[in-house]
Amino acid sequence: MDYPRDYLMYTAIFGFFSFCWFGWAQEAPQEGWRLGLGIASVIALIFGILGGVLSYFHWHDASILNNKGDFKWYLVFFISEMILAVIGAIFLLLMGKSSWVSIWVSFIVAIHFVGLKFVFNDKSLFLLTSLMILVTISSIPLSNHFKVAPSAILGIGNGICLLLFSVLGLVRFLQIQ
Repeated sequence: MDYPRDYLMYTAIFGFFSFCWFGWAQEAPQEGWRLGLGIASVIALIFGILGGVLSYFHWHDASILNNKGDFKWYLVFFISEMILAVIGAIFLLLMGKSSWVSIWVSFIVAIHFVGLKFVFNDKSLFLLTSLMILVTISSIPLSNHFKVAPSAILGIGNGICLLLFSVLGLVRFLQIQ
């Protein structure tokens, strides 16, 4: 993938969602984690905004999504992810398993990158999927070990993964300039 605008959108989107995951981690972390989570949230938000601003200035650059077929598949994966996440979350809430909602959402977000790998022709999205699934699986034993909500572990782990991919998007953009 050598599409400058797409790399900048990676920076923006991954930065923004990293910010969201760090925010979710603040649901019930250990008290000593709050400052680090706040700092990480600010850094993620900065990358999200930076990517958004740079994307605006490069909006007319090439994008794989200019191909209508690729854009259609992007929408299919994105909308499917949202529907599955919402249906699962509602089901878990109705079953009284609210602490499992973050685990479900993490799993759905992780696997949706498999489909997006084929849209963007970017093998690194397989790595992101793997890392986020690892975070998801480890969230239960780690949350028990640290005596925190699973969202604290998921928020930190996924926040870090997405922040790293946000930075990677910016680095990849700079390399092709």
